[in-house]
Amino acid sequence: MRSPSPRSAAVTALAGAVCAAASLVAATGAVFGAPAAGAAVACQVGYTAADWGTGFTAAVTITNRGPAVGGWTLTYSYTGNQRLANGWNGRWSQSGTTVTVVNESWNGSLATGAAVQAGARFAYSGANADPTGFTLNGTACNGGTEPTETPTTPPTTPPSDGTAPKLKVSGNTFVDAAGAAVRLRGVNRSGGEFACVQGNGVWDGPMDAASVAAIKDWNANAVRVPLNSDCWLGLDNVDPAYRGAAYQNAVKNYVGLLEENGITPIVELHWSHGLWTGNDNHCDTAAAECQKPMPDAEYAPEFWSQVAAAYKDDTAVVFDLFNEPYPNNLQVMDYGQSWKCWRDGGPDCPGLTYEAAGMQDLLDAVRATGAQNVVLAAGNSYSNDLGQWLAQRPADPAGNLAAAWHSYNFNFCEDAACWDRQLAPVAAEVPLVAGEIGENTCGHSYVDTLMSWLDGHGASYLGWTWNTWDCAGGPSLISSYDGTPTAYGAGLRDHLRSAP
Repeated sequence: MRSPSPRSAAVTALAGAVCAAASLVAATGAVFGAPAAGAAVACQVGYTAADWGTGFTAAVTITNRGPAVGGWTLTYSYTGNQRLANGWNGRWSQSGTTVTVVNESWNGSLATGAAVQAGARFAYSGANADPTGFTLNGTACNGGTEPTETPTTPPTTPPSDGTAPKLKVSGNTFVDAAGAAVRLRGVNRSGGEFACVQGNGVWDGPMDAASVAAIKDWNANAVRVPLNSDCWLGLDNVDPAYRGAAYQNAVKNYVGLLEENGITPIVELHWSHGLWTGNDNHCDTAAAECQKPMPDAEYAPEFWSQVAAAYKDDTAVVFDLFNEPYPNNLQVMDYGQSWKCWRDGGPDCPGLTYEAAGMQDLLDAVRATGAQNVVLAAGNSYSNDLGQWLAQRPADPAGNLAAAWHSYNFNFCEDAACWDRQLAPVAAEVPLVAGEIGENTCGHSYVDTLMSWLDGHGASYLGWTWNTWDCAGGPSLISSYDGTPTAYGAGLRDHLRSAP
């Protein structure tokens, strides 16, 4: 969405959240039948492991075959020197060779037939045999063997309790250093695009460890961080306290905090320079005080040169080139030309009153630094149109380019027919990230439907926004920075927490 007006708290960007825990490389899953007489739980446990020689990711799927339970504790043992590093979707611990997993507060209740997944990373040397016996709530699970399915996509990496994964593109999927697939699902954290240029600080609200812990508690594994080019570059229109090195260090500190919590930071150019007063303008100034139709050639490439240089040695950081290009909405060029403008900028943007940088220019600025980070290029018409994204996408020598798309209930492309027509072909070829999703009703029926479609196509998504604004003024996920959700936010939170 377009960003807020200069003093408004109802900014238009999105977030998306994530918790990816599943589909690991196939291994034998053991089916465990009825427990001993008088036991409270009948259970079935499936175990899979993705092994890279010195470590592995283990996933357990617990299915309740007995009466409903309000909490669970799983134990099993290894026969080698496997050592627990971290775990997710449960409280993992290890004593000797015995591993114990206790439910989290939000996934302890299992109705009859319900299943829950949890995962962890381990290090080892020597042999790495799968465990053969499991105990749930003190009762041994036993039985036959589950059918083994061969996955058609790489295994999915769950959120980490440690450093965020280093990412690259493999086909239409993000993968980590071990080759496991990663879907980015989380939230946007707005503020860095507007507070600084308005003289109100660098951020809007707390950006500390407690606020990140609250985001993580929603099972999010990615946070999109909108930025301002004037503030990063230290232009004179910005208060000296909030520009240049002060701004850059604040961004660096927040990016580091996210990574320490296993959360992927997506840094994004949101507000940029360039005077546009024609159709669909949002401010009558060249300064980066609102959403512009296209990034400017004067400052935007330099912004990305500096950002890429700062993070080129950290491929856990994802770059989102420009929030919401909208050359198709200016009424100065036809649809086909607007896509050429989107890609190439400059003379290919007839009628624009400042020189634009195209997505190719910004990508070139990133790659010229040597940065190999994953880069997102958002589509046309406020990023809601991907109709010519595949045909016009910029060339990336690193092969690490993904498509970004924004979707709200009031956009043009807001139903499954449009998603099937425009998004499915893109998602089949490159990773698709719905960088902003939301609805202005403060309900969640639209995003529920959208997230299900995106899940079915292996796409990533982030909800807009983790800010305590009046939900009536724009999609706001929370009413308090402790993570208390709005009605809209509850829909995203519950979906993230239940996601495999």
